[in-house]
Amino acid sequence: MTERYDVIVLGVGGMGSAAVSHLADRGVDVLGLERYDVPHGYGSSHGITRIFRLAYYEHPAYVPLLKRADELWTALEDAHDQQLLHRTGSIDAGPQDCSLVEGSKRSCAEHDLDYEVLSSSELTDRYPGYQLPEDYEAVFQPDGGFLVPEECIVAHVNRAHQHGATVRARERVVEWQPTADDGVRVETDYGVYEADRLVITAGAWAARFVDELEGIAIPERQVLAWLQPEAPAHFEPGAFPVWNLQVPEGRYYGFPVYGVPGFKFGRYNHREETVDPEAFEREPTQADERLLREFAEQYFPDGTGPTMRLETCLFTNTPDDHFVIDTLPAHPQVSIAAGFSGHGFKFASVIGEIMADLALEGETEHDIEMFSLDRF
Repeated sequence: MTERYDVIVLGVGGMGSAAVSHLADRGVDVLGLERYDVPHGYGSSHGITRIFRLAYYEHPAYVPLLKRADELWTALEDAHDQQLLHRTGSIDAGPQDCSLVEGSKRSCAEHDLDYEVLSSSELTDRYPGYQLPEDYEAVFQPDGGFLVPEECIVAHVNRAHQHGATVRARERVVEWQPTADDGVRVETDYGVYEADRLVITAGAWAARFVDELEGIAIPERQVLAWLQPEAPAHFEPGAFPVWNLQVPEGRYYGFPVYGVPGFKFGRYNHREETVDPEAFEREPTQADERLLREFAEQYFPDGTGPTMRLETCLFTNTPDDHFVIDTLPAHPQVSIAAGFSGHGFKFASVIGEIMADLALEGETEHDIEMFSLDRF
């Protein structure tokens, strides 16, 4: 017999694990399907640390969602046996009047966030790991920090299990189809399942399951580096806030030392490589390392000792770098969350809540108008 559920969630990474958790918490009979392990390192929701920040230069409209995400991460952590969110403060820095710094100030001002504007010298005096050009300035926001992504997924899945959810790992979804009763039928390489609703949180694979995302949710190869600090005390969590930095070479982001040896950082849109998530160069190269090391040598010279680790991951970018969160017009029983464009993980807790709303009610009280699919 075909197993029947209230809701099926396709993809149990950062967003999918949160969706399964919120649905199970509401008493829904939910099935989560994941083609790899839970958690795994093949997509976007891994890498030991992920930035959390309330100051949001991308657009002030994100801030209310971030405030709710903060509440939900705190609640999830309270019920878990390990810390999920580490507060270090956050830095947004670059040349005076650059878009990153001005956008960060704007988001803080519009939403009454505590923040300080620091000159480059003031930043270095307070946090010696930063050695930026003299004409740069920084926005410091005290509530920022980093999440531990693999542990966040574990916490969400454990909570889902406690509320009766079924999660099947190493089971690849082949296709889904609408059914005559306005439900869905999902075929995997193990079997067939049916449900009243379907939530698609498939990351870099989302466009394979949603035709409307073709050319909109585009996978990109990303590389991160961990370098041994030559002044270790300057890169500890208490002395080195997470950061975003706009420089002539591009936009970069980074973290203090945590979990594994080395100070971690990367370049947004690393080498602008659009890829097939099934087949791309997963092993970082010397060219990848060189690009990142040259940046660190100029802006974080005390952090550029020997390479400790290099790792690839996937961004899934939209044309405007904003998310897609919506139901499908032709199939309102199917909701999608995709195209998080390299800045989505911090939102996973609230995205899970939103996806549960869309699956059960077809709408949400959260303001997600800017993430509609029809804007493209």
